[in-house]
Amino acid sequence: MRSSFRLSALVCALALVAAAAPNAERSYVVHGDDAYRIGAELPTTHITYDGTQRLEIERHGATKRFVATATYTRVDDSGKASVHARFVQAMLRDGSFEDRADEDPDFLTILNQPFAIELDATTMRDLRALHGALPFEATSPLGGARLHGFLRPAPAGIVNGVAVVGIRFQATGPMTGTLPQRPDAHLDGTIRMDGTAYYAIEGALLLALDATLTIQGQLASEGAAVPVRIVYHRTIRASGGRDVR
Repeated sequence: MRSSFRLSALVCALALVAAAAPNAERSYVVHGDDAYRIGAELPTTHITYDGTQRLEIERHGATKRFVATATYTRVDDSGKASVHARFVQAMLRDGSFEDRADEDPDFLTILNQPFAIELDATTMRDLRALHGALPFEATSPLGGARLHGFLRPAPAGIVNGVAVVGIRFQATGPMTGTLPQRPDAHLDGTIRMDGTAYYAIEGALLLALDATLTIQGQLASEGAAVPVRIVYHRTIRASGGRDVR
């Protein structure tokens, strides 16, 4: 789930500069689970992540700067480890997002996900009026292939006492290239992304998400190929926050 992946239909293409707002900060809880199965005989390996993070929003004229810092526990076969992550992103004058710092190797920060961190009022209005399925294309976070899928409305609700509107996405496409864990091997298969995001109706900030990336295919190295299935799952939800005026 690379940071370069921003939904290019409703979420990314329409994510323009939002209305002026004071500096603010928001807290989130985060959970992740990675499942790796490489080869038919080996058992599935799991890595879990649990922690918290803080999002700081700073205004600089017509631009905004988002800084997400996370502290979490990573648990795998070797034991537990305390990890810190940081991701910095800017919303430019034209409404596009630019990554300024990526110190988030486990993809745990709210800025390093398949959804834009903030939407403008027009996008929110379109989102609330969305019915049925809207086709879209996006770039795969691994391999760079084109993914094709649909955006659909999700039920409205309340996140941390704030009214939210939801959107679901699903996209699939080819997966060719290498994996971060196995740069010496070539993967040929498919990639699928599924997710649901919830944005605050007032302010249009991303308050919750549930995103899953699934990779299946054949991993070839030194003339031999083995089946591979990898699932990355992330859930992030606002847990509190305060405006800084």
